Amino acid sequence: MLRLYTHSACLQHDPGQGHAERPARLRAVLQALDHDRHAALDRVEAPRATREQLLRVHSSAHVEHILGSAPPEDATYRLDEDTVMSPGSVEAALRAAGATVAAVDAVLSGAVQRAFCAVRPPGHHATRDQAMGFCLFNSIAVAAAHALAAHGLKRVAIADFDVHHGNGTQAIFEREPRVLFLSSHESPLYPGSGREDERGVGNIVNGTLSPGAGSDEFRALWDDVLLPRLHAFKPQLVLVSAGFDAHRNDPLANIRLGQEDYAWITERLVALANTHAEGRLVSSLEGGYDLAALAASAAAHVHSLMA
Repeated sequence: MLRLYTHSACLQHDPGQGHAERPARLRAVLQALDHDRHAALDRVEAPRATREQLLRVHSSAHVEHILGSAPPEDATYRLDEDTVMSPGSVEAALRAAGATVAAVDAVLSGAVQRAFCAVRPPGHHATRDQAMGFCLFNSIAVAAAHALAAHGLKRVAIADFDVHHGNGTQAIFEREPRVLFLSSHESPLYPGSGREDERGVGNIVNGTLSPGAGSDEFRALWDDVLLPRLHAFKPQLVLVSAGFDAHRNDPLANIRLGQEDYAWITERLVALANTHAEGRLVSSLEGGYDLAALAASAAAHVHSLMA
């Protein structure tokens, strides 16, 4: 069974008219998952992350800054050029991070085997001390740290196929050998990190794709480089930063994937989790900014998670 974590509060984070990371993104995903073939989804309301859970990966100054920065009604607060808070942003960010924690608890308790967190804002650009790239708290990092601290796991893998490098996730764990971080991403592209010589303590594996790359290059990178490293690590839990902005129709990047490529990589990650992690896999929504492409790609991802 696949469990879906989401919360209506994630629709209330509104960076403003014309912003790419808009509430319509999550609406499109949830509408796509209302299709009959997803009727078996176990749908659960995401809880809030606690300060303790956030402080495992973020500084107290950062957590308090975000929690204290919600603007008054009908106003916004700009953290940087790209990252904007609205009155509903704090609650949305707490629910997004809380979804991943609850999902980890569920799969590690055996309640379900896999989970998908349909939440926003995204998280993988947020560092220990800084919100950036549309991200406030690093939800997937919060999930990984929770698996280590609360469940005592020794090997947690994070697979990130968002078209942008997950610089925040890498920075948080680059000195933590219990966490393996693997990323496929376009380069050069925001945020400018993710070179293949960035290796942490041997636990960081970056694979770059040139602008214009498509399915063949993406699949070869995962088959030849990233998945072998993931198999060698033998993770006890697989976490996925599921960004769908490498789609050929996405306006923020230049990679040419289709929804079938997201089904393919998901099938590979599920098979790997079945081999090494008793099937335990938690995926959380990151990027994807063309609504139709995002909806189709997320639906393909979830369908493969349900297989």
